[in-house]
Amino acid sequence: MTLESGPDFESLLEYLRDTRGFDFTGYKRPSLIRRVAVRCSELGIDNFRAYLDYLQVHAEEFGVLFDKILINVTEFFRDRQAWDYLGQNIVPRLVGKGGDIRIWSAGTSSGEEAYSAAILFCEALGQANYIDRVKIYATDLDEQALSKARAGYTEKDLESIDADLRSRYFERQGDRFMFLAPLRRTMIFGRHDLTQDAPISRLDLLICRNTLIYFTSEAQGRILARFHYALNDDGYLFLGRAEMLLTHAGLFSSVDVREHIFSKVARLQLRDRMMLMAQSGTAEANNHIARQLRVRELMTEGSPFAQMVVDAQGALITANRLARRLFEIPHSDIGRSLKDLELSYRPVDLRTPLDRVARERSPVEVKSVQVKKPDGASGLFDMIVTPLLDEDGSLVGSAINFIDVTHETRLRSELDRMAQELQSSKEELETTNEELQSTVEELETTNEELQSTNEELETLNEELESTNAELQNINTDVQVRSNEVQRLNTLLLAITGNIEVGAAVLDRELRVQVWNERAADLWGVRSDEVVGHSFFDLDIGLPAEKVRALIQAGAGGRSAHDEVVVSATTRKGRSIRCRVIVHTMGDGEKPAGIVLVMEELKNGNGRRS
Repeated sequence: MTLESGPDFESLLEYLRDTRGFDFTGYKRPSLIRRVAVRCSELGIDNFRAYLDYLQVHAEEFGVLFDKILINVTEFFRDRQAWDYLGQNIVPRLVGKGGDIRIWSAGTSSGEEAYSAAILFCEALGQANYIDRVKIYATDLDEQALSKARAGYTEKDLESIDADLRSRYFERQGDRFMFLAPLRRTMIFGRHDLTQDAPISRLDLLICRNTLIYFTSEAQGRILARFHYALNDDGYLFLGRAEMLLTHAGLFSSVDVREHIFSKVARLQLRDRMMLMAQSGTAEANNHIARQLRVRELMTEGSPFAQMVVDAQGALITANRLARRLFEIPHSDIGRSLKDLELSYRPVDLRTPLDRVARERSPVEVKSVQVKKPDGASGLFDMIVTPLLDEDGSLVGSAINFIDVTHETRLRSELDRMAQELQSSKEELETTNEELQSTVEELETTNEELQSTNEELETLNEELESTNAELQNINTDVQVRSNEVQRLNTLLLAITGNIEVGAAVLDRELRVQVWNERAADLWGVRSDEVVGHSFFDLDIGLPAEKVRALIQAGAGGRSAHDEVVVSATTRKGRSIRCRVIVHTMGDGEKPAGIVLVMEELKNGNGRRS
């Protein structure tokens, strides 16, 4: 079987993204291929193209595949030393600054990390203050794991929690343990894709442990840029034991390297801010936008550029003074549907970028739109359409900004001319810079390779832990079944060994399964000599041919009980009259087997014949 990365595997990932909304294109290929290959092997499929065909026919396969890919290995207070550091050093800082505390557990799996954070803050604040001040958002891509987080845990799931904490924060409901209801109402569980969906904002603590290791370096960069945007300036990022930020020191600084806790770098250079916005896909001016009433509040008449806002239903909500003058928008057009206005297609098509913003939840830019100014002159404007997202990530509208770049365009042309003149004098300096840059890049590449190796090892460890857990469950089931079989065998031997008649149990093929002591004494053959052999092949003094019809009738299901008396010879050569009774085991045309009872009949004076 050859399962390697290639066009067929990429087509499979694109199909999952387009049909089910699960975008795995940013995941590391070795781990991803390994997990999908396991599922293909279970189905006997030897290439990814055939598996894609299988997915298209069997809709139920999606759930099985996602369970294979999304490794949900977690527990309460996993890596206890890191959680102890968080509780002793970071939680008091967040509690002491006052006000509300917002926490996001990203990649929360089945919720253990979110509940662990809740317990830490409840211990620090007390239940009443905790309920008033703390809000915890717990998200994951796996809906099945989130369902477990909402439904509660088994006693085994809670083994990593101290008995005292377990008794104070969980209550039994049937065979499950639920987090205390008043505390549970401070927590919101929901599906969220770190690579696509807008981040939760204004956070004091962001927990994302052993999740980034599954993504490529490019995807990690985009996710970390969104994390930077989501955190308050004094917020903290709590990562897993194999996750480091060696190549992202411009976004986060280390609070404790060993415990993988970082703080946000609040004041970035202009270049870093531009890169951050490009990676995160989120405009800084559009944070926490409410519905139409709040959309109106975002617009100010003093804006230095023409600006309009359209709500999620396509109505023109507002336009500032510059926009009304530039596009001759009467007040009567405010509140009308944009598609009914000339503004929707002149001087540039607005509906297409608005549809794209609604679909992708990211800004769309149209360069160098030619617009006739109120004074009759022609100018060039850059149009930027930006989504307005509420705190829950829903789209409430879009802001359309026209930035006059006429002067900048002329300056750019002049700068291009000057740049050409300067080019010759810069070549020698660039050569030196390139050599230095090459050295720096080699060092960065080495660091990234080391980090990638660590992350891959951690991924393998996660998979091994998951496999070990499955094997332990299987071993437990096998042990329970073995004990039950042993108990039944003991009971059967006790019954057959204490009756005064010969007894044999035959299976459906009439092979001997049980041969009691009285049968061995009567016919002179031990149990170990006959078990597994056909009853009609036994060399005993009972004339098997005379009872063949009786036995075969019972095995065929035609009679549940019958008997016959035959002449036989015991192991001592004594002739006896023997009554043979056949009992059928089970109902129906094909019983499970028969029970054969062989009893020596006594003569008239009470002695055995």
